[in-house]
Amino acid sequence: MSLDLTFYGAAGCVTGSCMRLETPGGVILVDCGMFQGSKTLKELNYQDFPFRAEKVDAVLLTHAHIDHSGLLPKLMKAGFRGPIWATAATRDLCEILLADSAGIQETEVEHLNRRNLRRGRPEVEPIYHTEDAQRVMTQFKRVKLGEAVRILDGVEAVYWEAGHILGSASIELRLTTGDGMTTMLFSGDLGAGDSDFSPDPDGPSGVDYLILESTYGDRERTVVGGAERRAMLADELNAAQQAGGPLLIPAFAVERSQELLADILTLMDAGEIPEADIFLDSPLAIKATKIFHQRGWNPAVGANPFESVRASERLKFLEKPWDSDTLDRVTGWHIIMAGSGMCDAGRIRKHLERWLWNRHATVLLAGFQAMGTLGRLLADGAQRVRIRGDEIKVAARIRVMDVYSGHADATALVAWAKARGPVRKALFLDHGEPGSLRALETRLKTAEGAHPTVVVAEMDGRYDLVAGTARAALPAPTRLAGHAPAALDWHNDRAALLGDLEGVLAGAASDEDRALILGRLTRALNKAEGAVKRAHHGARRA
Repeated sequence: MSLDLTFYGAAGCVTGSCMRLETPGGVILVDCGMFQGSKTLKELNYQDFPFRAEKVDAVLLTHAHIDHSGLLPKLMKAGFRGPIWATAATRDLCEILLADSAGIQETEVEHLNRRNLRRGRPEVEPIYHTEDAQRVMTQFKRVKLGEAVRILDGVEAVYWEAGHILGSASIELRLTTGDGMTTMLFSGDLGAGDSDFSPDPDGPSGVDYLILESTYGDRERTVVGGAERRAMLADELNAAQQAGGPLLIPAFAVERSQELLADILTLMDAGEIPEADIFLDSPLAIKATKIFHQRGWNPAVGANPFESVRASERLKFLEKPWDSDTLDRVTGWHIIMAGSGMCDAGRIRKHLERWLWNRHATVLLAGFQAMGTLGRLLADGAQRVRIRGDEIKVAARIRVMDVYSGHADATALVAWAKARGPVRKALFLDHGEPGSLRALETRLKTAEGAHPTVVVAEMDGRYDLVAGTARAALPAPTRLAGHAPAALDWHNDRAALLGDLEGVLAGAASDEDRALILGRLTRALNKAEGAVKRAHHGARRA
């Protein structure tokens, strides 16, 4: 009997991880994550699942990041009643991450509905509520690394260290079918290895099918030790202090925040960077830090590297919204770390509104920025951005550091895949933008000892896993209606156009010139609208 594998997310993009596996014993989801990026892509979070949630028998969760776990409460609301298998640390982190996700949705929907009422538009509902996030936690079942767990009849799972964040795992499935034993390995997100913060990624060898993430499949990163990493960070912080304003760090609340804070505190203790007040303006990161105190022991170095990350005179934890508001009165050299890491939500947007226009401020991006997010626009050099409907000039120093990224680069991905060999049937690539996927596909096909069957997963693509190959089934209609998952959309284009228009009008010599510009633009818009209507009319007649 064949196995069917469908990619419902993280295919052609790096968010929304969700794979559905039909087996003779039942239906399994590997991850059930939230989409991040363009508004078109995020709209998928609000749509019905493209499968029947009540027919899913179990979920296997690789790690707690919202792009892998964020739609679990929605899955429960839609009828899923089975177990969610995860490591203890992943379960603990999901408890705070999912509650935080629900709180953000409730707050943002409240603001949106106030705007919608003023505009005469219908109100909207959050994807799920705080109580849904609490209820889904009762479905979690804990699994230990290296121990085989029976998931369904004929389905056994083993979790392996992935080294990405606390609790992250690659998942091996051992499936008994009419054709015998089939083994599959889902990499999840893989860590870079050689870190004093996290263990190295691991996994079995000799699997039939390997599903491999490709986030950094098109780039090499300099592998640095702890001392060199801290030296690079010190250079950034000293330059930010010299610029005369604050340093803003968009916070990935789990792992990156704790790593950065541990290194910043170490540098201050050593006198290698100027003393500063450090404000951790993220209730989620604060709660996560407490879990890192409990579970952050790294056997590779024989210590818990996060022990120093505690509230103090120097490091201040801001948990309440009004605590965050007090930062409006702070000037000069200080450090603000606030969620979210891709600047798509959370308190960092308020701080960016206040400081982005100021050339003395510095913004340090210390993690992957998905296409279409505000963080990606800043990293790519946008001169103007829109935050909560307001246009803001970008004059602050925008800096990017990738040595804190939790993802393996191209060389490490190839090495990890090779160590899992021989891959007897097929290797699937997912969780990557198009350039990363193509680059990693080429590397894998040309690497020494490579397996020739490399399949780049497509969004909503279903694959029959039959003896000796992975055969694509008839293509399902994609939910994105032709929009590339990792592409910018018309919302991004509109924001860019409005920014350009404001700049042109501001630079015009007189009001007469501005009126002329607007008149010509209006005529061009009317002409374009007429052309679109004629095209649609012609298509209907045909």
